[in-house]
Amino acid sequence: MRVPLIARNLLESIQLLTAKAKLFAEKCVSGIEANLEGCERSAESTLAVATALNPYIGYDRASEIVKDAASSGRTLREVAREHGVEEDVLDAALDLRKIAAGNQAT
Repeated sequence: MRVPLIARNLLESIQLLTAKAKLFAEKCVSGIEANLEGCERSAESTLAVATALNPYIGYDRASEIVKDAASSGRTLREVAREHGVEEDVLDAALDLRKIAAGNQAT
């Protein structure tokens, strides 16, 4: 029968995978830290979050802001301020943690 051979090979593969996973964690993953400033800058530059503005200022106004931000290369928040959107509305609509959590309470 081949069952003992299959079992031995399976156990060797599991041991090999375990050793490699530990080595990968030690050499590659351990010590990695997020660049929070860079992450926030990237998130603020993402025009897709403009959909969160729709309930506050309407689709048409939000789409104009997106068009201006895309053509100028500036952030959504900067352009929205120029379009007269109040800061408290921006803070409520563009709460990136809330958006990432699926609009669940944080």
